[in-house]
Amino acid sequence: MAVTLNVAVQMDPLEHINIDGDSTFALMLEAQARGHSLFVYEVPSLALGEGVVTPGQASATQVTAWLRPVTVQRKKGDHATFGEGARRSLRDMDVVLMRQDPPFDMAYITATHLLDHVHGIGPDKALVVNDPRWVRDSPEKLLVTHFPHLMPPTLVTWDAEQIRAFRAKWRDIIVKPLFGNGGSGIFRIKEDDQNLNALLEMHFARSREPLMIQRYEPAVKAGDKRIILVDGKPVGAINRVPSGDDHRSNMHVGGVAQKVALTPRDEEICAAIGPFLKEHGLIFVGIDVIGDYLTEINVTSPTGLQELERFDGVNAAATIWDCIETKLRG
Repeated sequence: MAVTLNVAVQMDPLEHINIDGDSTFALMLEAQARGHSLFVYEVPSLALGEGVVTPGQASATQVTAWLRPVTVQRKKGDHATFGEGARRSLRDMDVVLMRQDPPFDMAYITATHLLDHVHGIGPDKALVVNDPRWVRDSPEKLLVTHFPHLMPPTLVTWDAEQIRAFRAKWRDIIVKPLFGNGGSGIFRIKEDDQNLNALLEMHFARSREPLMIQRYEPAVKAGDKRIILVDGKPVGAINRVPSGDDHRSNMHVGGVAQKVALTPRDEEICAAIGPFLKEHGLIFVGIDVIGDYLTEINVTSPTGLQELERFDGVNAAATIWDCIETKLRG
């Protein structure tokens, strides 16, 4: 017999999403179709404090948020209907989907610390997807460095001399902010490009964060593959091809999604990282593969569910909910 779950979705404003491409919306539609009750809240409404004090007992730490009940439908301009909001404990929920977009900054990290207080399976707990500790400990561009045999040549540093030496060796490089997202701030710098020094000066004048430098992979012209994994297993992929006037393939900056199949190399990469993802509660993950190389492991707010279903008929949102429900059943 199906069990109705209370599901809280931590996200950016639901009113402003693109319902034809948003993966969170796909997850919400699937949850609703299974009879689960949906609530949404935004990170600034989170609060950590004492709960109700019982005489003779220590007070319990509570994480609360301004939760709004919501129903969703695939109808543009009328995709969400909200009930009356109220401040409630996240311990009243069965599942919390952590789906707000980066940047992966201290606000993002603080939200994971708060969710640590409720994460778990059982009474007075809510299963947070993905596990907030491992979201915090697995920034997309740093987690991948634990699998160096799968990566292109890569450097993470604040040191401009190291960056110049890396370009001298590889001649054609990609420079990107370590905690950026959506293709923002990514530059291709060739060996004869005179803008490298100015670019480094500009970045380090504005940020205390290091840069990630990678060898440019010409295979990106054929696409940057997004592979979706659920509980460590690949369920499908889409290819994101750069537009003619941009080296970046991210769909936020004009990349075009295409149908694509997994290659033996893709399967090898997934087999190598899958056990780590499963062991650490990273249920919904999107990895980026260019040619034969793994470039990122996205655990914060992965995308691609709707594109995968359109191209291949794979309902990865259903696979994710099957996994969540199985975990809750123990």
